Amino acid sequence: MRNLDFSSWQAMLSTLVGLAVITLIGVGIRLLVMQTLQQRRERENRQINERLRTLIAAYKTLGGSFTGVLHVDPRHRRDLPPAATAPDDALAAPADTGSDRARRIRDAVEAALSDIVLLGTDEQVRLAAHAANELAEGRAVPTAELVVSLRDFIRQALDLAPIPASVVIPRQGPARPAAGAKGKGADAGEKGKGGGGGSGMGGMGGGAGGMGIGHGADDDGNHTR
Repeated sequence: MRNLDFSSWQAMLSTLVGLAVITLIGVGIRLLVMQTLQQRRERENRQINERLRTLIAAYKTLGGSFTGVLHVDPRHRRDLPPAATAPDDALAAPADTGSDRARRIRDAVEAALSDIVLLGTDEQVRLAAHAANELAEGRAVPTAELVVSLRDFIRQALDLAPIPASVVIPRQGPARPAAGAKGKGADAGEKGKGGGGGSGMGGMGGGAGGMGIGHGADDDGNHTR
Protein backbone atom coordinates (compact mmCIF):
# COMPACT_ATOMS: atom_id res chain seq x y z
CA MET A 1 0.00 0.00 0.00
CA ARG A 2 2.96 2.36 0.48
CA ASN A 3 3.74 2.21 -3.24
CA LEU A 4 0.28 3.37 -4.27
CA ASP A 5 0.35 6.64 -6.12
CA PHE A 6 -2.73 8.87 -6.01
CA SER A 7 -0.96 12.13 -6.96
CA SER A 8 -2.80 12.34 -10.29
CA TRP A 9 -5.75 10.71 -11.89
CA GLN A 10 -3.51 8.85 -14.37
CA ALA A 11 -1.48 7.35 -11.52
CA MET A 12 -4.62 6.52 -9.57
CA LEU A 13 -6.14 4.79 -12.62
CA SER A 14 -3.05 2.69 -13.24
CA THR A 15 -2.93 1.76 -9.55
CA LEU A 16 -6.57 0.64 -9.57
CA VAL A 17 -6.05 -1.39 -12.73
CA GLY A 18 -3.05 -3.11 -11.16
CA LEU A 19 -5.04 -3.92 -8.02
CA ALA A 20 -7.89 -5.34 -10.13
CA VAL A 21 -5.52 -7.54 -12.12
CA ILE A 22 -3.87 -8.88 -8.97
CA THR A 23 -7.28 -9.55 -7.40
CA LEU A 24 -8.52 -11.39 -10.49
CA ILE A 25 -5.38 -13.53 -10.58
CA GLY A 26 -5.81 -14.43 -6.91
CA VAL A 27 -9.50 -15.27 -7.36
CA GLY A 28 -8.72 -17.39 -10.44
CA ILE A 29 -6.04 -19.36 -8.61
CA ARG A 30 -8.40 -19.93 -5.70
CA LEU A 31 -11.22 -21.14 -7.96
CA LEU A 32 -8.84 -23.46 -9.79
CA VAL A 33 -7.60 -24.98 -6.54
CA MET A 34 -11.14 -25.37 -5.21
CA GLN A 35 -12.32 -27.02 -8.44
CA THR A 36 -9.38 -29.42 -8.41
CA LEU A 37 -10.07 -30.39 -4.79
CA GLN A 38 -13.79 -30.81 -5.49
CA GLN A 39 -13.13 -33.08 -8.48
CA ARG A 40 -10.74 -35.18 -6.44
CA ARG A 41 -13.28 -35.45 -3.62
CA GLU A 42 -16.04 -36.45 -6.03
CA ARG A 43 -13.80 -39.09 -7.59
CA GLU A 44 -12.93 -40.49 -4.16
CA ASN A 45 -16.63 -40.53 -3.20
CA ARG A 46 -17.51 -42.42 -6.38
CA GLN A 47 -14.78 -44.94 -5.70
CA ILE A 48 -15.92 -45.41 -2.10
CA ASN A 49 -19.57 -45.76 -3.14
CA GLU A 50 -18.71 -48.32 -5.82
CA ARG A 51 -16.54 -50.25 -3.38
CA LEU A 52 -19.25 -50.27 -0.73
CA ARG A 53 -21.91 -51.29 -3.25
CA THR A 54 -19.79 -54.22 -4.39
CA LEU A 55 -18.89 -55.35 -0.88
CA ILE A 56 -22.51 -55.06 0.29
CA ALA A 57 -23.58 -57.28 -2.62
CA ALA A 58 -20.86 -59.76 -1.68
CA TYR A 59 -22.03 -59.68 1.95
CA LYS A 60 -25.60 -60.49 0.90
CA THR A 61 -24.37 -63.36 -1.25
CA LEU A 62 -22.03 -64.88 1.34
CA GLY A 63 -24.19 -64.26 4.41
CA GLY A 64 -27.77 -64.20 3.23
CA SER A 65 -28.81 -67.35 5.09
CA PHE A 66 -29.00 -68.21 8.80
CA THR A 67 -30.41 -71.73 8.46
CA GLY A 68 -29.80 -74.81 6.40
CA VAL A 69 -26.42 -75.56 4.85
CA LEU A 70 -24.08 -72.72 5.82
CA HIS A 71 -21.14 -73.66 3.63
CA VAL A 72 -20.41 -73.87 -0.08
CA ASP A 73 -20.44 -77.22 -1.83
CA PRO A 74 -17.54 -77.10 -4.33
CA ARG A 75 -18.56 -80.20 -6.28
CA HIS A 76 -19.62 -79.99 -9.89
CA ARG A 77 -22.37 -82.21 -11.16
CA ARG A 78 -19.87 -84.20 -13.22
CA ASP A 79 -18.03 -85.03 -9.98
CA LEU A 80 -21.12 -86.60 -8.41
CA PRO A 81 -21.91 -90.31 -8.74
CA PRO A 82 -24.87 -91.19 -10.97
CA ALA A 83 -27.08 -92.04 -7.99
CA ALA A 84 -25.99 -89.95 -5.01
CA THR A 85 -28.39 -90.83 -2.25
CA ALA A 86 -26.23 -90.59 0.90
CA PRO A 87 -24.49 -87.51 2.26
CA ASP A 88 -20.78 -87.12 1.60
CA ASP A 89 -18.94 -87.34 4.91
CA ALA A 90 -15.77 -85.84 3.47
CA LEU A 91 -17.59 -82.67 2.47
CA ALA A 92 -20.20 -82.71 5.24
CA ALA A 93 -22.71 -81.70 2.56
CA PRO A 94 -26.08 -83.21 1.64
CA ALA A 95 -26.30 -85.35 -1.42
CA ASP A 96 -27.15 -83.73 -4.71
CA THR A 97 -30.75 -84.40 -5.70
CA GLY A 98 -30.38 -83.39 -9.32
CA SER A 99 -31.25 -79.71 -8.93
CA ASP A 100 -28.83 -76.99 -9.90
CA ARG A 101 -29.24 -75.00 -6.65
CA ALA A 102 -25.80 -76.03 -5.37
CA ARG A 103 -24.24 -75.01 -8.67
CA ARG A 104 -25.95 -71.60 -8.61
CA ILE A 105 -24.84 -71.00 -5.01
CA ARG A 106 -21.27 -71.97 -5.87
CA ASP A 107 -21.18 -69.70 -8.91
CA ALA A 108 -22.54 -66.74 -6.93
CA VAL A 109 -20.04 -67.33 -4.11
CA GLU A 110 -17.14 -67.53 -6.54
CA ALA A 111 -18.15 -64.20 -8.10
CA ALA A 112 -18.44 -62.62 -4.63
CA LEU A 113 -15.01 -63.92 -3.63
CA SER A 114 -13.54 -62.46 -6.81
CA ASP A 115 -15.02 -59.04 -5.97
CA ILE A 116 -13.66 -59.20 -2.43
CA VAL A 117 -10.17 -60.06 -3.67
CA LEU A 118 -10.37 -56.98 -5.89
CA LEU A 119 -11.88 -54.43 -3.47
CA GLY A 120 -11.61 -55.86 0.05
CA THR A 121 -9.31 -54.96 2.89
CA ASP A 122 -6.16 -56.95 3.65
CA GLU A 123 -7.99 -59.23 6.07
CA GLN A 124 -10.89 -59.74 3.67
CA VAL A 125 -8.56 -60.49 0.76
CA ARG A 126 -6.74 -63.08 2.90
CA LEU A 127 -10.01 -64.76 3.93
CA ALA A 128 -11.40 -64.67 0.38
CA ALA A 129 -8.19 -66.11 -1.08
CA HIS A 130 -8.26 -68.91 1.49
CA ALA A 131 -11.90 -69.69 0.64
CA ALA A 132 -11.12 -69.66 -3.08
CA ASN A 133 -8.22 -72.08 -2.58
CA GLU A 134 -10.45 -74.39 -0.54
CA LEU A 135 -13.06 -74.35 -3.31
CA ALA A 136 -10.42 -75.04 -5.95
CA GLU A 137 -9.17 -78.03 -3.96
CA GLY A 138 -12.71 -79.44 -3.61
CA ARG A 139 -13.35 -78.80 0.08
CA ALA A 140 -16.53 -77.32 1.55
CA VAL A 141 -16.03 -73.72 2.65
CA PRO A 142 -17.85 -71.92 5.50
CA THR A 143 -18.20 -68.18 4.94
CA ALA A 144 -19.16 -66.97 8.43
CA GLU A 145 -15.75 -65.46 9.30
CA LEU A 146 -15.57 -63.52 6.05
CA VAL A 147 -19.16 -62.32 6.52
CA VAL A 148 -18.32 -60.93 9.97
CA SER A 149 -15.33 -59.04 8.56
CA LEU A 150 -17.46 -57.56 5.77
CA ARG A 151 -20.23 -56.58 8.18
CA ASP A 152 -17.85 -54.76 10.53
CA PHE A 153 -16.12 -52.93 7.66
CA ILE A 154 -19.37 -51.83 6.01
CA ARG A 155 -20.83 -50.51 9.26
CA GLN A 156 -17.64 -48.60 9.98
CA ALA A 157 -17.55 -47.13 6.46
CA LEU A 158 -21.17 -45.99 6.85
CA ASP A 159 -20.45 -44.39 10.25
CA LEU A 160 -22.74 -46.86 12.01
CA ALA A 161 -22.18 -47.90 15.58
CA PRO A 162 -20.71 -51.39 16.10
CA ILE A 163 -23.16 -54.14 16.91
CA PRO A 164 -23.31 -54.53 20.71
CA ALA A 165 -21.59 -57.58 22.14
CA SER A 166 -24.84 -58.55 23.86
CA VAL A 167 -26.52 -59.13 20.49
CA VAL A 168 -26.02 -62.76 19.48
CA ILE A 169 -26.05 -63.24 15.71
CA PRO A 170 -26.13 -66.84 14.42
CA ARG A 171 -23.62 -68.04 11.90
CA GLN A 172 -24.38 -66.93 8.37
CA GLY A 173 -23.98 -68.83 5.15
CA PRO A 174 -24.49 -68.35 1.42
CA ALA A 175 -27.87 -67.08 0.28
CA ARG A 176 -30.07 -69.74 -1.24
CA PRO A 177 -31.23 -68.68 -4.72
CA ALA A 178 -34.93 -68.25 -5.24
CA ALA A 179 -36.84 -70.53 -7.54
CA GLY A 180 -36.17 -69.51 -11.12
CA ALA A 181 -38.71 -68.46 -13.69
CA LYS A 182 -38.28 -71.79 -15.46
CA GLY A 183 -40.74 -73.59 -13.22
CA LYS A 184 -43.27 -70.81 -13.46
CA GLY A 185 -43.04 -70.83 -17.23
CA ALA A 186 -43.53 -74.57 -17.34
CA ASP A 187 -46.62 -74.32 -15.13
CA ALA A 188 -48.02 -71.56 -17.30
CA GLY A 189 -47.36 -73.63 -20.42
CA GLU A 190 -49.17 -76.61 -18.95
CA LYS A 191 -52.13 -74.43 -17.99
CA GLY A 192 -52.22 -72.93 -21.47
CA LYS A 193 -52.05 -76.37 -23.02
CA GLY A 194 -54.91 -77.56 -20.86
CA GLY A 195 -56.98 -74.53 -21.82
CA GLY A 196 -56.26 -75.13 -25.47
CA GLY A 197 -57.44 -78.71 -25.14
CA GLY A 198 -60.69 -77.53 -23.59
CA SER A 199 -61.25 -75.13 -26.44
CA GLY A 200 -60.60 -77.90 -28.94
CA MET A 201 -63.13 -80.15 -27.23
CA GLY A 202 -65.63 -77.33 -27.32
CA GLY A 203 -65.01 -76.89 -31.03
CA MET A 204 -65.54 -80.60 -31.63
CA GLY A 205 -68.79 -80.47 -29.70
CA GLY A 206 -69.95 -77.54 -31.77
CA GLY A 207 -69.13 -79.41 -34.97
CA ALA A 208 -71.07 -82.43 -33.79
CA GLY A 209 -74.03 -80.20 -32.97
CA GLY A 210 -73.87 -78.71 -36.45
CA MET A 211 -73.88 -82.16 -38.01
CA GLY A 212 -76.93 -83.11 -35.97
CA ILE A 213 -78.79 -80.04 -37.15
CA GLY A 214 -77.89 -80.62 -40.80
CA HIS A 215 -79.34 -84.19 -40.80
CA GLY A 216 -82.57 -83.42 -38.98
CA ALA A 217 -86.02 -84.63 -40.18
CA ASP A 218 -88.95 -82.48 -41.31
CA ASP A 219 -92.57 -82.83 -40.20
CA ASP A 220 -93.31 -85.46 -42.94
CA GLY A 221 -90.55 -87.78 -41.74
CA ASN A 222 -88.26 -87.14 -44.70
CA HIS A 223 -84.62 -86.56 -43.96
CA THR A 224 -83.32 -83.19 -45.14
CA ARG A 225 -79.78 -81.76 -45.41
